[in-house]
Amino acid sequence: MSMETQNLPGGPLSGLVASAVEYLVDAGQRSVLFLDIMRRRGDQYREHVAQTAPHVLQYAAELIIDGRKLDEPVNYALVRIIPPKGVEIDSERRPFIVVDPRAGHGPGIGGFKADSEIGVAMKAGHPCYFIGFLPEPMPGQTIERIARAEALFIEKVISLHPKADGKPCVIGNCQAGWAVMILASLRPELFGPIIIAGAPLAYWAGVHGKYPMRYSGGLLGGSWLTALASDLGAGKFDGAWLVQNFENQNPSNTLWTKQYNVYSKVDTEADRYLEFERWWGGHVNLNAEEIQFIVDELFIGNNLAAGKIEMSDGQKVDLRNIRSPILVFCSEGDNVTPPQQALDWILDCYADVDEIRAYGQTIVYTVHQSVGHLGIFVSGGVAKKEHAEFSENIDLIDVLPPGLYEATFEAKDEETTSSDLVVGKWVMRCEARTLDDIRAMGSNSPEDERRFAAAKSVSEINLAAYRKFVQPWIKKVVSPQLAETMRNLHPLRLQYEAFSSQNPLMATVKSAAEEIEDKRKPVSKDNPFLAFQEQMSKQIVHALDSWRDATEALSETVFLNLYGSPALQAALGIDPKSELSRRREMSAEHRAMLEARIAKLRSRIGEGGPREAAIRSLLYIGSARGMVDERSIEALRRVRRDYAGPRLSLAEFKMLVREQFFMLLLDQEGALAAIPKLLPDDVNQRRTLFGSIRDVLSASGAVLGEPANRLQRIGALLGVDAGEGSANNVAPFDQARAS
Repeated sequence: MSMETQNLPGGPLSGLVASAVEYLVDAGQRSVLFLDIMRRRGDQYREHVAQTAPHVLQYAAELIIDGRKLDEPVNYALVRIIPPKGVEIDSERRPFIVVDPRAGHGPGIGGFKADSEIGVAMKAGHPCYFIGFLPEPMPGQTIERIARAEALFIEKVISLHPKADGKPCVIGNCQAGWAVMILASLRPELFGPIIIAGAPLAYWAGVHGKYPMRYSGGLLGGSWLTALASDLGAGKFDGAWLVQNFENQNPSNTLWTKQYNVYSKVDTEADRYLEFERWWGGHVNLNAEEIQFIVDELFIGNNLAAGKIEMSDGQKVDLRNIRSPILVFCSEGDNVTPPQQALDWILDCYADVDEIRAYGQTIVYTVHQSVGHLGIFVSGGVAKKEHAEFSENIDLIDVLPPGLYEATFEAKDEETTSSDLVVGKWVMRCEARTLDDIRAMGSNSPEDERRFAAAKSVSEINLAAYRKFVQPWIKKVVSPQLAETMRNLHPLRLQYEAFSSQNPLMATVKSAAEEIEDKRKPVSKDNPFLAFQEQMSKQIVHALDSWRDATEALSETVFLNLYGSPALQAALGIDPKSELSRRREMSAEHRAMLEARIAKLRSRIGEGGPREAAIRSLLYIGSARGMVDERSIEALRRVRRDYAGPRLSLAEFKMLVREQFFMLLLDQEGALAAIPKLLPDDVNQRRTLFGSIRDVLSASGAVLGEPANRLQRIGALLGVDAGEGSANNVAPFDQARAS
């Protein structure tokens, strides 16, 4: 093609020039609008931090208890969430309490959106409460004092709902997760089901080659830097450093993607971005004692699951004391709290599933495949699926027999069996698991355990040296005024301040943005320069991710080799050939209590009536399936609701289920043989009961294989043919009244 042809009007070169002009106009406008969004972000930040009680809750709230006015004051408060218009709350339903994570950010993330933990719980009809905090800690505030305050908060919620069918369901997000678990081990009588979302409980756990945040303490020489940061803050630890740690885990997002996403979608992304940044930039402070406890006892010491944390009154924190069902929600995509850190505490506390049952514990976990750390409790999609199912089926979970389960979710569609028994848009199943399923996700080797034990010892030595030789000098030099100045100069705060309206240059940006909004000319989607822009962005992300991967691989190599040194371990008193184990044996007191309980249950196998017989039969047949489906439990719940005899409370019903479950574990043949003795001789009543049992079981699908064989055996025990008493002849819930 000749040059003359290329330059003809409408030729390829002319089209390219037009595309370039179009792109340059759009890029220039986007740049100004992006800077104006940064200005709005800075102004929003200044307004937010100026508030006495800043938060990002999207719901109106009523203050119930101000923790600052307690005998032992804390900067926490209990509020009641006021349901929005159109949301009906049943005050007799189990209340939900969301405890916000104090991990450097401000409060409100549990109710950050309409589709949130609070939102889905209220939609399911539950009263909701929120435990949040203020930016500044109270003098003398400690983790233990906060736990005592939160116990008072939960007691207050219980007193406000005396007719509620069950103790409150408490949700602990991220750092609030371990705080809730500590309190639940000390005051188990206060809790209904506990939902732990993205919470690190086994801090040393992980796998090689992924998410090396667990190595940070060892690579920094331990917690002496935490003490130094607190001393430079005049007794306060700046939460912005914790936020900085989060940002360092994903440099491509921190340095590029988050801002580029706003720039590239400047016409539509501003509100969502500013909403999130209001929370992300709401940094809060912690007392030195609080953060030192967190780092020494939890992150570096890993003492929580090992039962080595002791309160001031001598009471030890033992997670095995928790009696409420524990729901653990984690994700493969979480680079802050990977599944191993969320779940391996189970391996530290129990030898096998039988030991979980011996403690009367029910543990349910679910592992998302991709959502990141914040998405676990921020994502609307997660809220509408996992959190909504947990909220709608919380009573199902509360009556599960003791053991270990994985919650799985299947979308409800037109072909779903008994879809009328499915409350939400998903069918939730709790499938029985063993500790080997947890181990299969990856766990530490004995060599890794020795490495982390060595890092813990080095931390203790360095912290002692810092406190003796350096800390006294730092405390003499740093005044509260100097500490405040240093906090204001933190890089994360400066990035907000620099682009706020306090910067006189931003006034020009504001006026230019207002003018551009009237003359906005977005680039066409098929513009080749826009495609080039997108490609360049991907290259930048790839480069930053590669840099992150390289530095993470280097940090892991350094940690493993340094703390894996036999010489260093021997010098620290760690046998380089030992197999360290944090798992504890069952105490003599608990074993004696368990033996007494076993003897009592054995003596009562022949006691009871139709209700005991029905539950025992259902547990015997259902255990062959290895899972519990929400449809079967909903069918059973309706039987319980419509039962004409004396009504059991949820707690009494739960106790009945557990007793019958343990009787089957202790003496299955004896428990089955006793079933006919629990029923009247009337064959019609037995036939009716058998029909109800079968209808509950068939709610989630056909009864086949071993469950069918067991159903037939129950029919034989009752003297009823397996084909009798079907729902085709008699409505199952009418049958239940007769039983």
